Amino acid sequence: MEETAKQDLVFLELRRKLQSGLLFISSDIARDAADVKVESKHDSLLNIQTADGSYQVNLTPGVSLVETSCQTSPGSSEHGSHFRLRLRVEQESEAPCSVIGRLRVNVTYSFQCQSCGSMVLQDRAFGRVLPLPNGNWNALVDDWCCHPDPFANRKLLPRDGDCLLGDTFILLARDSSCEQTLTREESSSRKASAEQKRVSKRVMLSCTSCSAVLGEDVSAEVLKLYITEILVKPGEDGGCDVSRLSLEPKSDSIRQRFLEQTLASRLVELSSAQSIFRFSIQTPDSTAVILLWLLNTDTLVASFPGESFISTGDVHHREHQSCQAVQAVKVLYVLCSDSKLKDVVDVWEKDISVHPLPLPQSSCEDLQKLLMSSTFRLPAFLRCMNSYQVAYMRM
Repeated sequence: MEETAKQDLVFLELRRKLQSGLLFISSDIARDAADVKVESKHDSLLNIQTADGSYQVNLTPGVSLVETSCQTSPGSSEHGSHFRLRLRVEQESEAPCSVIGRLRVNVTYSFQCQSCGSMVLQDRAFGRVLPLPNGNWNALVDDWCCHPDPFANRKLLPRDGDCLLGDTFILLARDSSCEQTLTREESSSRKASAEQKRVSKRVMLSCTSCSAVLGEDVSAEVLKLYITEILVKPGEDGGCDVSRLSLEPKSDSIRQRFLEQTLASRLVELSSAQSIFRFSIQTPDSTAVILLWLLNTDTLVASFPGESFISTGDVHHREHQSCQAVQAVKVLYVLCSDSKLKDVVDVWEKDISVHPLPLPQSSCEDLQKLLMSSTFRLPAFLRCMNSYQVAYMRM
């Protein structure tokens, strides 16, 4: 794997439940830990003073530094200094909801392509918004029933006016407007099994305006749309004319930020509701791409990336930098394509407690780039944990 991002010059990780934190400062801006001073100027404002300038971090309300609690960690090295902090947490912040958590009955919604902003479905109101069973429910029926599976080879499909919620997708009834906004394309995938090679055909749905894959056909009357590919807005925000929407492709940074927020929020919801912490990120044909272990959900992170500074030696370019600490989840991950970790991948694939999360192929690739970029920006001593890589996904 090639390094795709420069290491952060300043990196701050705070744990609200533990009321503690870790601060790393690169040797590029502070060669000696004695040159660093950390203090709270006001409530929820952290000031980091170095010889090159000051860096201010706005913490979330109710979180502040315990004065004189900053201590140099014995693990400091030639690459930088790290410090341990103690926090005062007066109130907990709620994690933002994903689209799955926000959909309600009797509210009009419009659905737009996240890539280009074009309207996909307009003015949809639902009489029922219902969660689908756990992703492994069908495999568990035989363990709980004393009679043959009554649901064998049957799909749970929405009726008109229904919205069924999956882990990473929603199921909706098709209407006549779909013919103008969605393009259907048959896709074949070959998956090898121990006994034979099986070819499965799927009908993928893509945006007519920009060709981005948004989901797939479940049946002739039912659509599956992935939450990583669409914007869902209440009628007062989303009910606008298609001709007024910008169809220009959005930047990679906007796309990555949307994907990061959407998946981080969904991971928190699933772990909270179902006590699930290990996930297999898969393509629609059930090919595992990333194994993801949700480690911490109470994290605040802030950083000052190296590429944001002008490397001219002029200290004025580095003075008074500021940023906002944001909620994030800390994850461990393994790329299934890494042949050196085949044993780890094999163990996860056989473990029924690992929860599958299907995403379009392009989103799996985008997520892989996002995680790798996060890892490479971290201080070297934080990048890995045993066989797993470490990353932060900001909400």
